[in-house]
Amino acid sequence: MRTTLFSFFLLLASPLSFAAAERIISLSPHTTELAYAAGLGDKLVAASDYSDYPEAAKQLERVANYRGIKLERIIALKPDLILAWQGGNPSREMARLEQLGYKVYYSNPKTLDDIATSLENLSQYAADPSIAERAANQFRQQLNEMRAKYHHQRPVGYFYQLSDSPIITVADNSWPSQVFTLCGGRNIFAESPAAYPQVSVEQVILRQPEVIFGTAHATADPHRWNQWQDELPSVANGHLYTLTSDWLNRPTPRTINAVREVCQYLDSVREATQ
Repeated sequence: MRTTLFSFFLLLASPLSFAAAERIISLSPHTTELAYAAGLGDKLVAASDYSDYPEAAKQLERVANYRGIKLERIIALKPDLILAWQGGNPSREMARLEQLGYKVYYSNPKTLDDIATSLENLSQYAADPSIAERAANQFRQQLNEMRAKYHHQRPVGYFYQLSDSPIITVADNSWPSQVFTLCGGRNIFAESPAAYPQVSVEQVILRQPEVIFGTAHATADPHRWNQWQDELPSVANGHLYTLTSDWLNRPTPRTINAVREVCQYLDSVREATQ
C-alpha cells in the first residue's frame, strides 16, 4: 500500500504531469511545427516570424523574430504555455517571462531521435496526447527504416555550405549533420573545434568533397563552385545539389523528408562512382 501511495504522489510531482494548455505562443518556426504535429495547433494564439508550416500557421499573430521577442504583447495575450527555442530566443527576456510565472517549454533537439522525444513531451499539454504519441512513433519508425537501409553504405565525403559570404559550414555533432551521417555522408570538416566554422575555398579544395550541398534559403548556391571544376571532383562530376532548407534546418517531423532527399543525392554519387 505504501508503495502504491508513493508511486501516486511521485506521478503528481512529475514534470510531465501537466494540464492541457489553452493559449499557446510559439517563439520559433520549429516549435510552431512541433505544436501542430503534437495536436496543439488550435491552441496557438501567436508565433514567430517564418512560422509558415502548416498553412494555418501563416495566420497567427507575430510576436518574435531574429531581433528578439515582443515581451509586452506576449504578456497581453495571456498564454498559459510558451514554446521557446533554447539558445535561439533571448535569454534575458525568457528569464523575465519565467519570473512573471509563465510556463515555458524549451526545445533544442540535438539528435534526430530528440524530435520524437519533443513530440512526446508536448503531448502532456494536449487534450488528446495520442496525436503526438502517434506522430512520434511514426517518425521513429521512418527513421529506423532509413537507418537500416543506409547502415552499410559506402561513406561519401560531402561539404555542406550554410552561407556564401563568409563561407560557413557545420561540424559533426551540430545540427543538421546527423541527417548527412544517417545517409552515409562523411563531413570533410567533421573535426572542426567550432560548431559552425568559417572556411576558405582553399580548405574545401584541399579536402576534395565528392558532393557539395547548399540551400537557397541561406543564399548558399552550390553552383558557385563551378569555377573550380578542375580542382573539385564534386564539380567535375556534377554533384552539386540544393537542399530544401526548411526540411533540413528545422528539427521537426518534416526532417524525415530531408533525410530522404540527402540519401537520394548520396545514392546518385555512389552509383556514378561504382
